Amino acid sequence: MSLPLILASTSPYRRELLNRLGVPFQTIDPKTDESPRDNELPEALALRLSEAKARAVASTFPDSLIIGSDQVATVGGKVYGKPGNHQNAVAQLRELSGKTVNFFTGLSLLNTRTGHCESRGIPTLVSFRELSDQEIDNYLLREPAYNCAGSAKSEGLGIALLRSMQGDDPNALIGLPLIALCDMLRNQGVSIL
Repeated sequence: MSLPLILASTSPYRRELLNRLGVPFQTIDPKTDESPRDNELPEALALRLSEAKARAVASTFPDSLIIGSDQVATVGGKVYGKPGNHQNAVAQLRELSGKTVNFFTGLSLLNTRTGHCESRGIPTLVSFRELSDQEIDNYLLREPAYNCAGSAKSEGLGIALLRSMQGDDPNALIGLPLIALCDMLRNQGVSIL
């Protein structure tokens, strides 16, 4: 019998993605401080936070498999977080216009029975078109992506802002790399099919 599966996240996007696998799971808020450390590289931040989120709820769920995930959007070492409001989203999209952004997703699977934690980093390179102020405003009025790093939802109208995407798993861009997760779950004896 496999261990209970826990998603340490309040993200509706991650919950929806995990639902696609058809395995039972619970969600819990990991209440993790997501502040970067001094001189911490964006990719290292995402990996550290993915594991920290899983470990934050480990004592509540002994004998479980806990999924932690975190994503950063980065260009040239600068991190673009969730904008939170229209003004910040406009500013982000102006900065990202014409650039290629690394949406780097950290994924961790913690087995609280054994203490073993497997972590992986999954990059997705997203190239934005050159965007006019009118396009940015029109987009955000139709799809206010204020809770998305990079201010755009590739699974929605945000796809119209993009020139190209390159990565191993299209789900990683939405926040939960299912290909890597399935592999990690198989490593823990969980059968998806």
